Amino acid sequence: MLKPKDSVIIGVSGGPDSVALLNILFKLAPHLSLILGVAHLNHCLRQNDSDKDAEFVESVAATFDLPCYVQKRNVRRYQREHKLSLEEAARRVRYEFLEQIANTYQYDKIALGHHADDNAELVLMNLLRGTGTLGLSGIPPKRGEKIIRPMIRIKRSDIIDFLVQNGLKCVFDRTNADTRHLRNRVRHDLIPMLKTAYNPNISEMLNRLSSIVRSEEEWIEDLVQPFFEKAVLRIRQSQIELSVPVLNRYHKALQRRIVRLALSKAKGDLRRIGFANIDSAIDLLVKKSSFGKIDLPAGIRIQRDQDTVHIFRAQRLATDDHRDSEGRGAFSFEYQIETFEPVFIKEIKAHIRFSEMGIENTPDYRCTGQYANFFDKDALNLPLVLRNFRPGDAFRPLGVKGTQKLKKFFIDKKVPRKERLKCPILLSCGKIIWVVGHRIDESVKVTPATKNVLKVELLLA
Repeated sequence: MLKPKDSVIIGVSGGPDSVALLNILFKLAPHLSLILGVAHLNHCLRQNDSDKDAEFVESVAATFDLPCYVQKRNVRRYQREHKLSLEEAARRVRYEFLEQIANTYQYDKIALGHHADDNAELVLMNLLRGTGTLGLSGIPPKRGEKIIRPMIRIKRSDIIDFLVQNGLKCVFDRTNADTRHLRNRVRHDLIPMLKTAYNPNISEMLNRLSSIVRSEEEWIEDLVQPFFEKAVLRIRQSQIELSVPVLNRYHKALQRRIVRLALSKAKGDLRRIGFANIDSAIDLLVKKSSFGKIDLPAGIRIQRDQDTVHIFRAQRLATDDHRDSEGRGAFSFEYQIETFEPVFIKEIKAHIRFSEMGIENTPDYRCTGQYANFFDKDALNLPLVLRNFRPGDAFRPLGVKGTQKLKKFFIDKKVPRKERLKCPILLSCGKIIWVVGHRIDESVKVTPATKNVLKVELLLA
């Protein structure tokens, strides 16, 4: 990860991991002739605590006589503007800040404090979400030429021991104990239960799995590249054109790989692109119709025009299916719900509100009206997603045996075309759980075994 005379900017939050990383690199610096700096981003999420963390990091950097770069960013505003989960917004802002500092002050590397338990938690979270092999590969020790994670094979307990043995102070983020967040539930509830009841070495096993999968992913990527190049007709900026006849000669697994690679080049990454998105793209290849399109998160569109598939970032969704009631422009919305706080959907001028309760406190469902519903809370995972209708959406309506296309559901219910796009749809783990105002999914209904209930209401302005 490091070579002699490298200059390294260390991302320091003030927590145990980053403080340990700073001390370790400071001890190693004379042996490798490293030039070190400290960077801290104040996310402005915890009011006075955030400011105190920044002051703490500045004081630690001063004791080492290291340059310290501190900035404030309004992450909640960034989250609202980009319609992201709070975790994703914070991650994006943090990496943008670190890249900016590294480029401005010409640091060779960016060192981050991720460790083995972080990696195990991510692999398990991705597994619960139904990930493919890429999600099982976990956190890469290196990302590109710049980002390094020197402690990625070190356990959290060893890091704490190191801090105690060296008498090192750090700060603790109280939100890390909030089990409303999936990562915290995995860390504090699921992994300890798996250690106790199934495998005391579960974290080591998950890290070994990710290491094996990451190695095989790298090998497979090299194998896929020549097939990708044969399928590509043209690449320009963020637009890629693929040949349908060439793709149709390939196995479906290879088609998925090629589409995924094309999406990563067009979008810049694969965040928010799931298995269902990839398979929707594959469906375009095998349909008898020579024309079709799907819209993916972050404004990415895949469009088939006879024997060519175009993948690009759409400026507008100006199609018949995505026009408003007066035929003007695109109409689309998507909100990530990280906690059960009220959300205002500005596009339809409505609020969505959440109430948690025990099964014994649940009122009569029949008296709540069409814009309120009750869910088995333990069948859901945060973050939830609230968005409008997209082509290809399907769910299993309550009381129905099989899945049904949402378009057919709307037609059967005689929902006017202009109202379909305005209908909010609630999802958990990428799966539709409620077509708001109409029907919930069979998988999340309250049953005699339910212990915890989540009430969700849409309040029209």
